Amino acid sequence: MSWGTELWDQFDNLEKHTQWGIDVLEKYIKFVKERTEIELSYAKQLRNLSKKYQPKKNSKEEEEYKYTSCKAFLSTLNEMNDYAGQHEVISENMTSQITVDLARFVQELKQERKSNFHDGRKAQQHMETCWKHLESSKRRFERDCKEADRAQQYFEKMDADINVTKADVEKARQQAQIRHQMAEDSKADYSSSLQKFNQEQHEYYHTHIPSIFQKIQEMEERRIVRIGESMKTYAEVDRQVIPIIGKCLDGIVKAAEAINQKSDSQLVIEAYKSGFEPPGDIEFEDYTQPMKRTVSDNSLSNSRGDGKPELKFGGKSKGKLWPFIKKNKSPKQQKEPLSHRFNEFMISKPKIHCFRSLKRGGATPEDFSNLPPEQRRKKLQQKVDELNKEIQKEMDQRDAITKMKDVYLKNPQMGDPASLDHKLTEVSQNIEKLRLEAQKFEAWLAEVEGRLPARGEQARRQSGMYDGQGAPTANSCAQDRESSPDGSYTEERSQENEVKVLATDFDDEFDDEEPLPAIGTCKALYTFEGQNEGTISVMEGEILYVIEEDKGDGWTRIRRNEDEEGYVPTSYVEVYLDKNAKGAKTYI
Repeated sequence: MSWGTELWDQFDNLEKHTQWGIDVLEKYIKFVKERTEIELSYAKQLRNLSKKYQPKKNSKEEEEYKYTSCKAFLSTLNEMNDYAGQHEVISENMTSQITVDLARFVQELKQERKSNFHDGRKAQQHMETCWKHLESSKRRFERDCKEADRAQQYFEKMDADINVTKADVEKARQQAQIRHQMAEDSKADYSSSLQKFNQEQHEYYHTHIPSIFQKIQEMEERRIVRIGESMKTYAEVDRQVIPIIGKCLDGIVKAAEAINQKSDSQLVIEAYKSGFEPPGDIEFEDYTQPMKRTVSDNSLSNSRGDGKPELKFGGKSKGKLWPFIKKNKSPKQQKEPLSHRFNEFMISKPKIHCFRSLKRGGATPEDFSNLPPEQRRKKLQQKVDELNKEIQKEMDQRDAITKMKDVYLKNPQMGDPASLDHKLTEVSQNIEKLRLEAQKFEAWLAEVEGRLPARGEQARRQSGMYDGQGAPTANSCAQDRESSPDGSYTEERSQENEVKVLATDFDDEFDDEEPLPAIGTCKALYTFEGQNEGTISVMEGEILYVIEEDKGDGWTRIRRNEDEEGYVPTSYVEVYLDKNAKGAKTYI
């Protein structure tokens, strides 16, 4: 089966067919190129999608990825990033192994096709030239024969005419001979041309054209084979990345299987555990008796076991606000001599400053005292770890500088050892500063860890106590701390020293002293348990009198009645001054 023998007369059709084959190959190249562009676009979109949902550094989202479900999602994003990389590999391999090679092959194919058909046209032109020469010889032979025939007939006519002279007859005879010789020459030339043409034609149809068409056939078959190989490569490029894509998908499945709901639940506990104990039972209030609260039997202050009565505000466990209920009426406090209350106020006055962290909008305390105990411990531990890393980094730098100085001492031509003294001193100062900072946070951490219920003996929260003669006691070493409605907390000291303050002879004078006048009213925005000396308990929505404005320490002095007055956090109340003031003030 050869195009040269079977299609010897289909030169034009073969030219069209081979051009169509090249167009098909170029169409396939365009298809693969568009596929590579799709793969690149898909990979880019996958990478952008993965990047979009990646946690931002130093943000709250980054902290959320400690949960196993979030870790699994992060692993999914990373695997999708690798998955996108495999599509980029597909694009690169298709471009290098198919598009580039086929584009080069097409150029070679076009050149070869052009050369083959150029040879074919050249052979055609040669045959046309031979044919024209043959036709010319034939026409000349035909013309000469006719002229010889006419010359012979003229000679015969002249020879038969008796009136023609002998010279005219001889002339006609010579002319006939000349024409006859010309016809013979034309015949010989025609015969030679015909023989040559037949030979050329035989070579054209049996040698030149089959050879050219065979080359064209081989070229076309190579094109077909090449496009088949490219299709196989197309499939193999995809097949090569399937195992890696499978590993990416396996990684996603493995990450999903690693999700542990119990572990996440424990992390929630660690993240939000305050370290406080739940509030104790609420005492039954017998309104048939005089309005006086009894001390709760399960109050933490009763755990001292000293049998001394305590001054209680609200009858709840000290150190923990009741987070669920609201009361409409505040109980009256136990009436006591004014001298006692004056001594309490004088002793507890410095404590007011430790409540400034309750004021809203303030900066976060350095010791994280605005956080619950458990959260504060975690923050302090994190801070200690960071400082230790910085100390280690500075120590490594100091060691490097020291080694460099030793090298300079041994080889003075490399540098001046004295030039490193300033840097060495600076690094040593930084180390000392960081160590002092770390010691400070370690002290706070030790303080918190010694107080947490889960880490040691339950710390006892105690309020001021009175002895058998009714003398009040005060906390002389640390201030009890309360919690604010915005979620910030401060802690209480685990131990209190009882200081007995004896009543003086000035009791009568203080009892006779007129109370401070009210300068306005206030409305309690939140319930506040006044567990410390000098404070007063208020209930949400309660209206009270203002007798002293906030002096900048975050506390406002209020009065409920003639016997009950004290300080509350300014952020817990909405203050309305009288007409003499500059109008209503709101501290929120």
